[in-house]
Formats: sequence, C-alpha cells, structure tokens
Amino acid sequence: MFQILKGTFAVFVVVFLLPVAATSAWWAMLDRPASWHAANWQSSGVLPPAQAAGAAIHVLAARTGGLKGALAVHSWIVIKRPGEANYERYDKVGWGMPIRRNGYPADAHWYSNRPFFVHSITGEEAERLIPQVEAAIADYPWRNNGDYRIWPGPNSNSFVAHVLREVPGIGIRLPPNATGRDYAPGFASVRLAPDRRDLHVTLGGLAGFALGARSGLEVHLLGVVAGVDFVNPALKVPALGSVGIAHLW
Repeated sequence: MFQILKGTFAVFVVVFLLPVAATSAWWAMLDRPASWHAANWQSSGVLPPAQAAGAAIHVLAARTGGLKGALAVHSWIVIKRPGEANYERYDKVGWGMPIRRNGYPADAHWYSNRPFFVHSITGEEAERLIPQVEAAIADYPWRNNGDYRIWPGPNSNSFVAHVLREVPGIGIRLPPNATGRDYAPGFASVRLAPDRRDLHVTLGGLAGFALGARSGLEVHLLGVVAGVDFVNPALKVPALGSVGIAHLW
C-alpha cells in the first residue's frame, strides 16, 4: 500500500505540480499591468476587417489577469452574420450582467494579453451553425447576476464550453487551461456529448476525466488538466495548455 501511495504521489508531482510551478514561475517574471485600469483592452488586430469577411464563427482566448493568468485563459465567442458589417462578441464576466454582448472589441486584448484563435469556421458552414450558436447562448443556464463563480465555475469558460457542447458541429473543446470548462452542477455528473463523441465525468468540476474524439484522454484535478490529444497529436500540460507533439522534437 505504501508503494502505491508513493507512486501515486510521484505521478501527481510530475504530471500536475511541476508544470503548474514552472508555468507560475514563468508568469511571475513577465511584465504585467498593475491593475484592471492600467491594462490594454483595445483591439489586437487578429481578426480581419468585418466588412471584408463573410459569415464566420470564431472562438478566441487569451491569458487572464493577475496571478490567475499563470493557470488559466479567458475565452469568448465572436459571430459574423452573412451580410452584416460588424462582428458580435459574447463573453461571460463576473461583473454587471454576466453575459456581455459587444462589451469589448471583438478581438480585444484581455488584461493586455493578446488573444489567439482556438477555432474558426467560415462560409456556408458558419452560416448554418450561427442560429444554433445563438440558441445555445440564449439557453445558457447561468446567465444572471450572481451566477458567476471564478472557481470551479460556472465562469467565463463554462459559458463557452456550454455553447461548444450544445453545437457539436463546431467540433472542438476549449484549451485544457480554460479553467471552468469542465464545470457541471451537483456533486457528480456524467455527460455524453449530443453527438456521442465525448464522455465527460466530473465531481463538481474538481476532479474527473474526459474521453472521446474531441477530448482525447484527459484527467482533471482542481481545475487543471493533463492528457493527450490523439486527433491533433499534442500533450495537454497543466497550466501551460496544449503542446503539439511535433514541436517537442
């Protein structure tokens, strides 16, 4: 029994604790804004001009602010409807009305951190899926004042994860460091994706696992994720995110 406990602790240290500690040390060395008011919230320019774009769905994310940024990203959804000249951005935040529509520029920095594309769909496929995305946004169960909880959720990433689950045609999961994406109400939850391509098991978002075509194999512990993506070969490193296996050689 002692050897089993010793081995389990060693796995925990190597798989979870060391990556979190290393990422936190890297984050501590970066120059970051001292406050919300000092941060850059302006457009980053990563999206093409809306006037030149057709129908599109973009899932974007950026490291969040303060010490949380060492461990987690903030994610949001951007929609460009056919024939319209503007993007629409949807976030869930912890102040004011939790679901914000166009509260920030569509591709704004988040706490001065430049956003990156998690996934994009354009053209006819985006046009087909946009009504489903809008319905999922409207149907989000934790959309009112007081529904936001930074950890383990429901938070900003719980909102985007809900939309992605309800619209499986988008075909992705949020990055492993999108803390809160695995939140589920109650003590224990077992969820099978609507298209039956992912199984998600969690104990209140604090511990669990996921298995499937989109998730690969994941182990969740206290909001951080370790695992392997088999479709797009990558390691899911706690706090750091996905690291393409091809980049390791």
